[in-house]
Amino acid sequence: MRVLMSGGSGFIGSALVLHLVEKLGRQVLNIDALTYAANPLSLARLEHDSNYRLAEGDICDFSFVNAAFNKFEPDAVIHLAAESHVDRSITGSSAFVRTNVFGTQSMLDAARLYWQGLPVSCKEKFRFLHVSTDEVYGSLGDDGAFDEASRYDPRSPYSASKAASDHLVHAWGHTYGLPTLVSNCSNNYGPRQFPEKLIPLTILNALEGKALPVYGDGLNVRDWIHVEDHVRALVEILDRGKIGETYLVGARSERTNLQVVQAICDSFDRLRPSWGPHGRLVTFVSDRPGHDRRYGIDPTKVERETGWKPRKAFELALEETIAWYMANENWWKSIRLDIYQGQRLGLLP
Repeated sequence: MRVLMSGGSGFIGSALVLHLVEKLGRQVLNIDALTYAANPLSLARLEHDSNYRLAEGDICDFSFVNAAFNKFEPDAVIHLAAESHVDRSITGSSAFVRTNVFGTQSMLDAARLYWQGLPVSCKEKFRFLHVSTDEVYGSLGDDGAFDEASRYDPRSPYSASKAASDHLVHAWGHTYGLPTLVSNCSNNYGPRQFPEKLIPLTILNALEGKALPVYGDGLNVRDWIHVEDHVRALVEILDRGKIGETYLVGARSERTNLQVVQAICDSFDRLRPSWGPHGRLVTFVSDRPGHDRRYGIDPTKVERETGWKPRKAFELALEETIAWYMANENWWKSIRLDIYQGQRLGLLP
C-alpha cells in the first residue's frame, strides 16, 4: 500500500510513519511544512529507506498538494497535519483556522480530483482517513464518556477548527462520494512529543529542576493513550473501518492533570532519588481560559469492528517515556535552547 500522509514529521505522524514503513513495509510520502513542532531527528533513521519520501510544503497550497497526489499515486491518505496546542490557539487562532480548516479543504479537494480519475478497481480500494481529537465534543461532567453519537460542542479555537475539519470530511464523503473515515482520539503521550504539552513539558522541567506547572486546581481530567497504541488503531481503521464512519480511540486511562504530574514525580524519585522528592517542584498556576473539565472516550466501536485493543498500561508506559527523554537529550536540547524554553502560553492580556 502506498500511503500519502500529511503532517508525518510531527509527534503522532512520525510514530505512524515509522510503524508503516518499518513494521508494515508500506510506502509513505510525507507532506509536511516542517513547522516549529516538527523535528527532523524523529525520522532521521528513514533517510535512506526507499519506502519513505518527504515532500516539504504547505497543505494550504493546493497546487503543491495536487502535484504530490499525481506524482505519488497513493492508495490511501492519512490526514494528520494540524496546529494542535490549545494554549497557542487562544492567542493565535488564525494559524489554526488556516491550517486545520483551509488545509483540510485543500487535502480533500486534491484527494477528490485524484480519486475521480482512478480506475474503478482502484477507486473502490481508496481511503481518506482524517485524524481528529476528542476535544470537538466539549466537556463532560463527572460521569459518562464520549462515543460516536456524542454532540459536537467545541470550546476552544483549536477544538472549533478541528470540529470544522471533521464536518468538511463528512461533507466531502456525502456530497462527492469520497471514501472518507474520521477518527477522534484522546490525549497522546510517548517519545518525540514537542515539549509544550503537559507530559513532555513536565518531564523536561523535572530533568532541569524547574517548576512543574499545574493549571488551576489540577483536577481537569483527560483520557491518556500511548502514541504507539494510537497509531496501531489508525492502521486498523484505515484497513478495516467502514467508509463514512467515525471511530473514537481511547485507552480508558482517565487521570487528573495533577495525578499525571504526581506520577511523573514518583517516577523521577525512583529514577533519580538523589535529587530529592520531585513533588516539591509542583507549582499551581492560573488556569487556562475556558479550560474543559473532563474528557473520556468509549472505544467500544473501534474495538468491536477492527479488533484493536490498547496494549500500554499508563504508569509503566509513562516511565518508559520519561526514560526515553532522559536518554535522548540530542532530540530535545535544541528545542529547549532555540524554539521553546517552556514558558507559559495562552495567557490573555
